[in-house]
Amino acid sequence: MAKRGSLNFCGIEVSSSDLELIEGTIRDCAGLSRTELAYTVCELLGWRRPNGSLKGHECRGFLEKLEEQGILQLPELKANAGKRRSKPKSTEKKLAPAPMTVTGKLSEVGPLELQLVTTSEEHKQWRKWVGQHHYLGYKVPFGAYLRYFVWITKPRPQQVGCLQVSSPAWRMAPRDEWIGWTDAQRAKGLQQIIQNSRFLILPWVKIPHLASASLARLTRRVVNDWQAAYVIRPILMETLVDPSRYLGTCYRAANWIYLGRTTGRGRMDKTHKRHGLEPKDIWVYPLCRKARERLLEDFVAPRLPDAADL
Repeated sequence: MAKRGSLNFCGIEVSSSDLELIEGTIRDCAGLSRTELAYTVCELLGWRRPNGSLKGHECRGFLEKLEEQGILQLPELKANAGKRRSKPKSTEKKLAPAPMTVTGKLSEVGPLELQLVTTSEEHKQWRKWVGQHHYLGYKVPFGAYLRYFVWITKPRPQQVGCLQVSSPAWRMAPRDEWIGWTDAQRAKGLQQIIQNSRFLILPWVKIPHLASASLARLTRRVVNDWQAAYVIRPILMETLVDPSRYLGTCYRAANWIYLGRTTGRGRMDKTHKRHGLEPKDIWVYPLCRKARERLLEDFVAPRLPDAADL
């Protein structure tokens, strides 16, 4: 069981008074769902992203971890809880015709374009394709995220892939050793790392080198998009590849750096225990010059203007 004095939320130390406030909120707001409680706790404790949005997804996971450790008791899951987290059901008829195969040379179908997913219909289509065709399926991402469609433009514009960038793993020894930072530096600087957490080329698309070209396009664009959405300008991108399925060829071709393999403990593990997950290969891509040196610098999250500044 974790000691109350050693609790940590996204690099923020959780004091005894913070924990008392959390327990009081759960007791006084018994009618709220777990998600509503998480956002309420974030509001009370000021747990926000640099862009001002509440860290609700992370907080719910933190509260459920405390419950697993016997530190607090959350309300029972509601009957409809988890429906939005489940893999989207296909609405296609069983006899729907299969999409036509898309072939050609990369030089014949470009230039490639990335479209940021923004509308509810676009998110629905993105979730549907990833849920149906990615081997990990669709899951609600932990923390902040951006999603993209990959488009080819010739002989006609059409979507050929899906990408997702989200918050990084809390701790990965090969990555942390490569950077060379301490636990304190990691806790402060982790917000400057993002993770390519989903990458899908649609199964009916057969275009050589499309994957590596899509990754190259992503690394050129994502820095500005992430800064626009979350204020922080990322310095490093990471990804995890299942070596039993893939060799990471497209990442190597796109000049990513192989660092080693995870221990299979899960992305947010802080207890150093295996959870039955298969080890994954770790690849990283520096998004600026001297990325490691910059990650070792003291990082201060940008302060949003308050009413007195406006």
